[in-house]
Amino acid sequence: MDSLVATTNKEAEEACDLVEIRLDLLENPAARPWAHLAGIPMLFTARRGDEGGAGDLTAAQRSGLLEAVLAEAALVDVELVSAGTGEMAGALEATAGQGVPWVASWHDFEGRADSYGKIPAMAEQAAAAGAACFKAAIRLHEMADLERLAGLLQMKHPLPLSLMGMGPLAPVSRLLCAQYGSVLNYGYIGNAPTAPGQWSARLLKEAVGVSVIGCGG
Repeated sequence: MDSLVATTNKEAEEACDLVEIRLDLLENPAARPWAHLAGIPMLFTARRGDEGGAGDLTAAQRSGLLEAVLAEAALVDVELVSAGTGEMAGALEATAGQGVPWVASWHDFEGRADSYGKIPAMAEQAAAAGAACFKAAIRLHEMADLERLAGLLQMKHPLPLSLMGMGPLAPVSRLLCAQYGSVLNYGYIGNAPTAPGQWSARLLKEAVGVSVIGCGG
């Protein structure tokens, strides 16, 4: 949260096109510590504990956090598994009612070998569930993993993809995937990355010249 509060509106506008607010990382989301960034589009996320979220929030808690900010949201992020089980149905119905598009996300922090082959089917599931985009983040172990990740962006899918790597190869993966058409490219604002291998949003935007999301809390 310190990075979010310390980032000025001007700094955020120069560094990124969209600011992600990680509601699960905030001690008091009701205080709206992002309010000083008014005018910048916001992506709100309340992450599941088993996909990197803090506090191991229940589905009801995550739904409540998202529904409370829909009036301010340009996008929301809901894990694909949560959409598939129906545990976030209320939040997704409210999102649709407000006309806010959502990102279906999935994270593999171990970097399992079979993950790459699963992504096309998961993109299909995300499209069927009504998502505007499918985001996948996978830990990369070797250069061949980076090639597999980039190769997925050259395939046809039913909706846009946002792909990125985590771990030692993450920085180069984020540049390469952005150049291959990844639609959401994440960097951090302030001094604290929110995922392993993130660039600062400013540097990433300068490097690739595409839309960048600043992760601010």
